[in-house]
Amino acid sequence: MPASALGRIRDAVRNGNYDLTAHAMEEAAEDDLDIIDLEFSILGGQLVKTQRGDSRGMKFVVHGRGTDGATLVATVGRFTETDRYLIVTVYAIEQEKP
Repeated sequence: MPASALGRIRDAVRNGNYDLTAHAMEEAAEDDLDIIDLEFSILGGQLVKTQRGDSRGMKFVVHGRGTDGATLVATVGRFTETDRYLIVTVYAIEQEKP
């Protein structure tokens, strides 16, 4: 098992050992993102924040690019008691225009 949280998250995605909440699926659809965008952004992205204090466990915020190479995608997830990675929300990060 990878030592880093990001490595553990990536392994879960590579192995299909993850789930999405209904909320995450709705948010992805609203931002015109699909499952491949989510996977691609996690596999090539960076862990930007770890949120502690939730009784259900630490949450991890990962930012990466979608399959188009331009859309910035954020995912927020946590590991469940069965060690599956649960993506609780996802959204496109709005980029400021110069």
